[in-house]
Amino acid sequence: MILIDNLKTNKGENSSEFEAKVSNICNLLSINPDWLMMVMYMESSLNAQAVNKQPGDPDDDLTRCNNRATGLLQFMPDTAKGMGTSNSDLYGMSAVEQLDYVYQYFKSYTGKIKSFQDLYLVTFFPAAIGKPDDFIFQTSRIPAQAVAKQNSAIDFNQDGKISVAEFKQYLLKRVPAALLQFIVEKKSTS
Repeated sequence: MILIDNLKTNKGENSSEFEAKVSNICNLLSINPDWLMMVMYMESSLNAQAVNKQPGDPDDDLTRCNNRATGLLQFMPDTAKGMGTSNSDLYGMSAVEQLDYVYQYFKSYTGKIKSFQDLYLVTFFPAAIGKPDDFIFQTSRIPAQAVAKQNSAIDFNQDGKISVAEFKQYLLKRVPAALLQFIVEKKSTS
């Protein structure tokens, strides 16, 4: 894996065990391991205890994790519950342990993920996977304006909507240029 040398796990964990587990997961999912490494890095800096913080939230991560995105992929509480765990349980896990839930999250998309952008779409807004570039991020329960308001940095044209094309553009702007070549390739580089 190209990125493992550049993106290390926190808390002094065994990086070779982490790398082996990421490789195994990616083989099962038929995806490039560098894609998964980059998604986890962009979501949490590979910190299994990363917890999203919004204005007015308590400073204590453990308290906050019950209501906010947590872990390597920044799982939302309802997502964690749907996988048979909780954000407080995820918060207590090592990065290697959390990889079981990373795999579980992506497993149903095996064969549908054809690029780094697809993998990140599954992470960020799964309803958009396989949709054309003009697809607007919204659901019957979540209006486009709500998605754009919570993610204004992605709404490049500031029209109150986020399209797949804007999301792809946002991702590529966030990836360091030195690593870009490794995540846009379609075949595995491991």
